[in-house]
Amino acid sequence: MGIWLELGIFGLVFVFAFWQMHDVRKAQEKTRQQRMREQAQAATGQTGGEDPTELK
Repeated sequence: MGIWLELGIFGLVFVFAFWQMHDVRKAQEKTRQQRMREQAQAATGQTGGEDPTELK
């Protein structure tokens, strides 16, 4: 009976780890896009206003 408890806890930890990895990937993508936006603004000399990556 105890092994099922241990396997259940292991399963929960495993699922939590994958959930955290998914969140990290989303944060990395968000940071990457923010850096691209900043580089585009620096390249065009913009200090604000319209987002050059936004589609019209």
